Amino acid sequence: RVLNPERLRQVPKHFSWLDHRLVREHTIEKADVCAWALYLFLVTVADAHGLSYYADASLSRRLGLDPRRLARARSDLVGLDLIAYDPPLYQVLSLPDAPLPMATRLAQLHAILGRRP
Repeated sequence: RVLNPERLRQVPKHFSWLDHRLVREHTIEKADVCAWALYLFLVTVADAHGLSYYADASLSRRLGLDPRRLARARSDLVGLDLIAYDPPLYQVLSLPDAPLPMATRLAQLHAILGRRP
């Protein structure tokens, strides 16, 4: 069962399962190597919907992470909105929409406030 049908992975226009926005938008800097090892593993083993069913014991063994470190890596990826997790089901998500630049958000706020009576 798909955990988040609105966020099914799609091959990006630049033809790579690993979206270049991970680097361009500095997302890669927001987690440590253990979280990225888990992410790469999940991307590699996921089906066409981004789903996989690896148990913690298998992931810990394959990635060389103790269970607490695996849990923290998973929590980091969930916090970055890159995966959904409902034990034992993982879903690799499409990347969230990029946040609007601050100048654009301020212009929108001014436009909204300017319309108030």
